Amino acid sequence: MEYKLEEANIRHLHYAESICEMMAEAAKKRGTGIAKRTPEYLQEKMIQGNAIIALSNNHVVGFCYIESWQSQEYVAHSGLIVNEDFRKTGLARKIKSAVFELSRKAFPNAKIFGITTSPAVMKINTDLGYKPVAFSNLTSDSKFWDGCKSCTNYDILERTSKKMCLCTGMLCLPSTNQKKKNEKEKSITSI
Repeated sequence: MEYKLEEANIRHLHYAESICEMMAEAAKKRGTGIAKRTPEYLQEKMIQGNAIIALSNNHVVGFCYIESWQSQEYVAHSGLIVNEDFRKTGLARKIKSAVFELSRKAFPNAKIFGITTSPAVMKINTDLGYKPVAFSNLTSDSKFWDGCKSCTNYDILERTSKKMCLCTGMLCLPSTNQKKKNEKEKSITSI
């Protein structure tokens, strides 16, 4: 299965509706909640250069975007989705790695975080240097948490005063990011 990863831009705007449909279908099949996004919201991320898209034969097969919070102190990777036919191929890991690098380039001093119910995403995040944390270690920006309102599990988040939900919060500090990058560069130069 061949595909290519690209930084999404205005050439990719017409894929936004398909991406939203893929996200909704995946959440429905897994029986989990999802913070729903509109095609216009995803298009905004593409225009800003804050997204990675995977294409195969001019069809979108994967996507993830970046959001910044609290004056760019925090950056979240959101909306990771891979077409069902491309799962278990390593594509999700490649998309997350690409969006991680894009984040580091655009927001070098930001704390990178995410919330997820997916064990596969937790594993990928762990490999990138994220650690599980309490929600209190994540952004306090109410606009981020408002994004959870469309999730079927929002009542849990609301009942616990945003202290816990079915998602796991994960955080990667800038120093961890730099350490991983230095280790990677060191291993490449020693080959």
